[in-house]
Amino acid sequence: FFSVPNAITEKYVPHAVKAGALVIDDSSTYRLENTVPLVVPEVNPHVLRTFNGQVISTPNCTVTPLVLALKPLQNEFGLKRVVVSTYQSVSGAGRAAYEELSVQTAALLNGQHQEASVFPHRIAFNCLPQIGTELPNGNTTEEEKMVRETRKILELPSLPVSAVCVRVPTFFGHGLSVNVELEKPFSNETEMRELLNGAPGLKVLDRPSHQIYPTCVEAAGSDYTFVGRVKRDHSVKSGLNFWMITDNIRKGAALNALQIMDTLYKYRRMS
Repeated sequence: FFSVPNAITEKYVPHAVKAGALVIDDSSTYRLENTVPLVVPEVNPHVLRTFNGQVISTPNCTVTPLVLALKPLQNEFGLKRVVVSTYQSVSGAGRAAYEELSVQTAALLNGQHQEASVFPHRIAFNCLPQIGTELPNGNTTEEEKMVRETRKILELPSLPVSAVCVRVPTFFGHGLSVNVELEKPFSNETEMRELLNGAPGLKVLDRPSHQIYPTCVEAAGSDYTFVGRVKRDHSVKSGLNFWMITDNIRKGAALNALQIMDTLYKYRRMS
């Protein structure tokens, strides 16, 4: 298992492959290579059935929850367009980012100033609408990962996907506000809640009239990806809005890698 920065992956994975190891990689190094499967086992396990290579990639920590919800919608209604805004905790940027939020929060609550070092601006009590570097098309590198990795996993290379990724001052949990335009009409929100709640890896918490919806508190330490605020988008013919949140350290990274290993092992035992 490799869960390290790209530079370390690029340096050491070739040695692991040369030694005959099977590599499951959490970095973005190999995700878009044609010969490397990009896998969320609940969504596209079939790509592992005939896999005979040595490197498998696990997706970006916001792509994983997104495709968990998009896949059942794709199967039942077809996807016409996806628009997503993310609210990503600092743990997604590593230990130093986690510590910077802790130190800045404590300092500000004690009336002290604390300089930013990991992030370009203060993260405590702030939101930063840029994750990664800006690309010529206007996307950041994080947003481009969401677009391209989503298309690859769903096997929809022309699917219109628009993303805005924001770093927020929470420690764990990545939230996504998702808008989907579907190819076919749906009856009502109840139908969509039942569809999403029946999908593997998802759990719907959705009774806003009783202040019931998923937050970072529910997601932290859970293997589920939670969905709430499911509602029709009346601005288009077959539009749907929903909110998602997942523990980015679990399903967003470690758990997905372990599930890939388990799925591949099962297929190889069957063959």
